[in-house]
Order: sequence, then structure tokens, then C-alpha cells
Amino acid sequence: MDYSLIELQVVDRVATLTLNRPDKRNAMSDGMRSEFIHALESVTADKAIRALVLTGAGKGFCAGGDIAGMQKRMNAPAGEVGFNGWHRQQRVHHTQALLHTCPKPVIAAVNGAASGLGADTALACDFIIASEWASFAWSYVLRGIIPDGGGMYFLPRRVGLSMAKQLIFTGRQVKVDEALALGIVDRKTSADTLVSDAQAWAAELSQASSTALALTKTIINQSFELTSHDVFAQGSQAQGICYTSSEHRASVEAFLAKAAAKE
Repeated sequence: MDYSLIELQVVDRVATLTLNRPDKRNAMSDGMRSEFIHALESVTADKAIRALVLTGAGKGFCAGGDIAGMQKRMNAPAGEVGFNGWHRQQRVHHTQALLHTCPKPVIAAVNGAASGLGADTALACDFIIASEWASFAWSYVLRGIIPDGGGMYFLPRRVGLSMAKQLIFTGRQVKVDEALALGIVDRKTSADTLVSDAQAWAAELSQASSTALALTKTIINQSFELTSHDVFAQGSQAQGICYTSSEHRASVEAFLAKAAAKE
């Protein structure tokens, strides 16, 4: 697939996906979403790629949903608005699920404003690194809608229930230093080195067994909803898979060889 609204590059087994509508502050149009889905599916399927960095072109990370798309929905015949909205939500949820469940470390490199769906998209990643120009706003309520990109799930897990309610109920802007203090952002860095710092972090996070990382991420993403029994049960199954992996065998053999050499 040829991309025009995103850019996808792979260097040293780290993929960098850039939302590329800088004139619209990378607002998510239907066309961009289609390209985004294709790229996420490609990254997930490519075993040579070990990690993903997501960022935005220009001054913004992602301004949220495309206003032209909102206008188009409102102008649809009354009898079609509900179903059209439902269909759109399926696409939104599919996109966010692909990002959240990608079996590789995913880092959002937030270079500017992340608003509405843009803020939710950053939260759907495993980690967030932000520049001094970054800001976050769950501004849905200001448009008379609710967070539909996972914010009601992800945000309380980062900042707690009460603070998540405050941020969602007001839609106010959270600048980077406050975001760092609240736990929305994991690391702050310079805009000049944001992407390279994110790529280096992604490389560091993805050095270990890709099998073990994927299985661990799958379980730990569910851990707040599971009982300890469920976590142990899923962990037992995942460990059985790890025992059969070539990565585990190579690691054990290397350890034994090193131990034997010291005797």
C-alpha cells in the first residue's frame, strides 16, 4: 500500500510511524485511519520489526478527529446517522486495539498537542515520551461527545479514577510538566532529539526475546481485570510456549557454555 497521510520507516528493526497531515495538526481522517490500520497490521506481522515509535509531523502529534468528518456525519440523512456512527466506531476501536495489542513495545513520541482522539492514541501505546512542546487534552466533552478512543479505559490506569474524571469532565489542556507529574508522560526530552530518543528507548526495550515480550505484554495488559489465579493460569500457558522457543534454547545454551568455560 502506498502511504500519503502517514510515513512508515524501519531502521535497525525499529519502525517509526509518522502521522503526516501537518497542515491539519495530524487530525485523524478516514483516509489516514485506513493507512494507519494497514501500517499497524504490517508492523505487527513483520517478525523483523522489534518495536514501534509513533509520532506526528510538524507542530502537532494529533489534533483528534477530523472536523470535516464530523460535519459530514451531521449532514447525513437522519435515518443514517446512528448506523454511520456505529460503523465509524468499529473502525476507531479496531485501530486503537491494533495499537494497544501490538505484540511489540510501542512508544508514543508526542511532539506537540495531543487532543481528543490524539490523546487517547498516545495512551494506547505502552509508553509516552514527550517534548517540551507537548500537551494533552481529553477535549471530547467540549464537542458534546465522550472519549471514544480508549481514554475512559487507559487514563484512569495512569492517573487514577478521580483525576481521570477531572481531566475528561473539563477537557482542559495538560502541559508536559504536569503530564509528567501526573504519570501521563513517562519521559520528557528535547524536541530536537524526541524521535531519536524514542527510537533508542524502543531498541533498548526490545532487546530480549520477542516471544517472551509478546506473551508478557498480552497478559499484563489484562492484569487489572484478571484475578491472580487467571494471571498464573495464563502465565503457565505462556511459559510453556517460551520453553519451546528457539530464543529460550539459545539463551540457556549460551549460559551453560559460559558457566562451563569458567570451571
